[in-house]
Amino acid sequence: MIAEATGWPDGAAPRAADGLAVNAFATGLDHPRMIYVLPNGDVLVAETAAPPQPGLADGPMGWAMKLGMWWAGAGVASPNRITLLRDADGDGVAETRTEFLSGLNSPYGMALVGTSFYVANTDGIVRFPYTDGATQITGQGEPVVGLPAGPVNIHWVKNILASRDGTTLYASVGSNSNIGERGFEHEEGRAAIHEIDLASGASRLFASGLRNPVGLALHPDSGKLWTTVNERDELGSDLVPDYMTSVAQNGFYGWPYSYYGDHVDTRVQPPRPDLVKTAIVPDYALGPHTASLGLAFYGGALFPERYRGGAFIGQHGSWNRSPPSGYKVVFVPFENGVPSGKPEDILTGFLSEDGKAYGRPVGVAEDRTGALLVADDVGNTIWRVAPAAP
Repeated sequence: MIAEATGWPDGAAPRAADGLAVNAFATGLDHPRMIYVLPNGDVLVAETAAPPQPGLADGPMGWAMKLGMWWAGAGVASPNRITLLRDADGDGVAETRTEFLSGLNSPYGMALVGTSFYVANTDGIVRFPYTDGATQITGQGEPVVGLPAGPVNIHWVKNILASRDGTTLYASVGSNSNIGERGFEHEEGRAAIHEIDLASGASRLFASGLRNPVGLALHPDSGKLWTTVNERDELGSDLVPDYMTSVAQNGFYGWPYSYYGDHVDTRVQPPRPDLVKTAIVPDYALGPHTASLGLAFYGGALFPERYRGGAFIGQHGSWNRSPPSGYKVVFVPFENGVPSGKPEDILTGFLSEDGKAYGRPVGVAEDRTGALLVADDVGNTIWRVAPAAP
C-alpha cells in the first residue's frame, strides 16, 4: 500500500530517540533529497525529482507508476537546483539561503574535490569551479562522463562519492526495471557502481548486480566503500530485504538472477547459474521494502562515543508493503569496521496513525558540529538531530 503524502501539520515534527532532540534546520524547500556539507560548514541540498520519462507516457503500467508517484509525493516537477543553507551563528537553524546552482537535470549526488564541485545529474556528471565561501556558482559546467538514462529511466537517482585521495569518483546507477523485464539491452551499465578516473575521465564498472544502490560512504576507520541497496519487488511483503554492504572491487551481488547470494529468482529467464555461483552475500539486511536511501557514517564527537563509526540510514519507506516499512532514520552500530548490532530507531513519527505520510526521510549527513541532518522530501524540511540538552 502506498502511504498518501500529506506533509506535516502545523507545529508537528518527527520524534527523536531518547536522549536526542530534533528541530527544523530549514523549511519550505522544494522536494529536498540529498545533503552535502562543505568543509566550511555550508549545507548544500539537492532539490530534485524524477526527470520526464516520455517512454512511460502510454499504457497502464506507465499510468499506474505516475499515479503512485503522485500519491506518494514524488510526482512533482523537478526543481533541478541545489540550494545552499548557512548557519553562521551556530544555533542549529539556517538563517541564510541562496540558489547555489540551477538549470540542472534531476541532480542528486554532490562532491567537492579541491576547487572542483561535481554534480551527478540523472544523465551524467558535471564539474563546476568552486571558491571557498561562495554562495552561488555562476561558472559554466563541464561534462565529465555520461551515465545511463534515456526516455525510460526507472531508477533515475545517480549518487557520487570521491575517494579519499581525490583521484576517483564512485557513481551509483540503479537498474532500469524490477528484474530485467524490459530486456537486458536496457540495463547496460546499470545496477552497478562505476569508478571514474578524474584525470582522464575514463570510467569502468567497479561492482555490479546491485539493483538500486543509492547511499555511498567510506567507513571512517577502514576506508572501505559501503552502499545501501533497494532490492526487487513483487515477491510479497517480506521479500526481498533491502541491505547495506561493503563493496568489493569487481564484485557481483546477484541482480537480477539471485538475491542474498544464491537465492535464485526463478522469474528471470534465461537463468545464469554461473553468475549465481559468484554472487556475494550482502553484509547487513535492512528489512524488506524499506527504501533505504541515505547513508552516512558518524565521525563526530557531539553524539556519545558509541555512535562513532556507526551508520545512519535514511529509510524513505515502502510503497508496496503491508504493513508499511521504513519511514524512519535508523542507526546501525559498527565494531572493527563491521556491523555489530540491530538497527536502532533515531527518528520516527513520519507516518500518522491512519497511515498517511507526514514526511519521508532521504539523504542523511553529519554537519560541522557533529549533528545529524536529514532531508525530508515530503515535509520539504531539513531536520537536525543532536543530543538533548540536559
